[in-house]
Amino acid sequence: MRVSVNSVNSAREGSEVHIARRRWVLGSCAALMGCGTGGVVRPTHPTAQASTGLGIPTWPALDRELNALVAQGPAPWAQISTLALRDGQVVHRGHHGRRFIHASDRTQDLPVTSRTLFRVASISKLVVSVAVMRLVDQGRLDVDADVSEGLGWRLRHPDHPGQAISLRLLMTHRSGLSDAGGYVWGPEVALREVLHPDGSLYRGGLSWRRQRAPGTWFNYVNLNWGVVGTLMERATGERFDRLIQRLVLQPLGLRGGFLPSELSEDEVHDLATLYRKRRMDGARELWDPEGRWWPQADDHRPGRPQAPPGLERYVPGTNSTFLGPQGGLRISSDDLGVLMQVLLHAGRHRDQVFLSPRAMQLLTAEQWRYDPAQPNGDTLDDAMVSWALGPQRFTDLSGPGRGDRLVEGGGFSGWGHMGDAYGLLGAFALDPVRRHGLIVLLSGPSRQPYGPKVGWTSLAPDQARVLTALYQRAVQA
Repeated sequence: MRVSVNSVNSAREGSEVHIARRRWVLGSCAALMGCGTGGVVRPTHPTAQASTGLGIPTWPALDRELNALVAQGPAPWAQISTLALRDGQVVHRGHHGRRFIHASDRTQDLPVTSRTLFRVASISKLVVSVAVMRLVDQGRLDVDADVSEGLGWRLRHPDHPGQAISLRLLMTHRSGLSDAGGYVWGPEVALREVLHPDGSLYRGGLSWRRQRAPGTWFNYVNLNWGVVGTLMERATGERFDRLIQRLVLQPLGLRGGFLPSELSEDEVHDLATLYRKRRMDGARELWDPEGRWWPQADDHRPGRPQAPPGLERYVPGTNSTFLGPQGGLRISSDDLGVLMQVLLHAGRHRDQVFLSPRAMQLLTAEQWRYDPAQPNGDTLDDAMVSWALGPQRFTDLSGPGRGDRLVEGGGFSGWGHMGDAYGLLGAFALDPVRRHGLIVLLSGPSRQPYGPKVGWTSLAPDQARVLTALYQRAVQA
């Protein structure tokens, strides 16, 4: 069976994985808040001025800092959309830059607004995790059952054929799977052909991490979520993207979805094209801060997005990878904020149970933690040291250029998910104790965003600066 054009090579360039940062060589700081040794201009915590028409305070100093990020300068970004919550309530919304940049006519550019939908990369995994928990509440999925029973074929690590693989192992990145063989195939490819020894695309078990038994090693792998999405389809008989609509987006009144071709006309109009000031020359990255913005994803104007070839013949439950469970959700920061409020309010939406207390406990309880004394995973410069059932747990760990600390000086721990693909750096992080939350969608770098590091985290410098600015100026003010 032939691998489609949505397969290995096209998937790798737009990788949804955090290890993509290893390909981004050091570059100069961007414009936001300077590039001194501390990295962030210390906030003075000015009193908020009159609230917006929605009853949300305005923070002029914060808005100026965020707007500076997309202003013309030595290394601007194209787009930024942010949201902050304090004690469960929205205290900041910010939307800056252009969701569409015309190649030659600035009058045709379109601004980022509260309705702009971004491809949010691996933040999608958190939304999928919520959908999984809803199916667990309904008795349709069991996180500890052998997924082979649900898939209809035997899924086993080739070196450990006697060990069952569960949803728990998949969602905590301890299944033994690997992205080395790719993680996206077209609708004509059955996932069994890739992962079963009898499959035509098995290639000697290339999609398995050898010498690591399931459950013993953490390795962030997008393919896990292709299996999760396929299992969800088998459990319900519904195509993955439509299932997420039914389980999460529609009940919460959220706009967006996983397939651009399925979006409404107004959603397509609000869709952000993701950019970099970077083009590829073979395998080489060529950055040009003074050059043009190169579209990376969702460049659909004029006209409507096209459906993936063969979608009409797809059989749900065979291969959801092309539908993007690993990172294909298009959604706005404001709508992510609605979901964040549900999670901060113990799984309740408008005084109704959206997730049961048991599901919330399953979703958020720690399942894996890195053990430096007996290494049990790949932490990527300590960016990933604790994991729940789908979400990342942020421990506020810090070290020179390392750690999962989100804000300078520390003080914010909790859980959520990061995103990194096609020039977008995303963060969805909530503190369930204080009921604070931070959402950042930062997109369109003009230079390599992962350097030089600010010194106290493994985050990209501008991502760290924006999270710090939101926290110190809006949440703590």
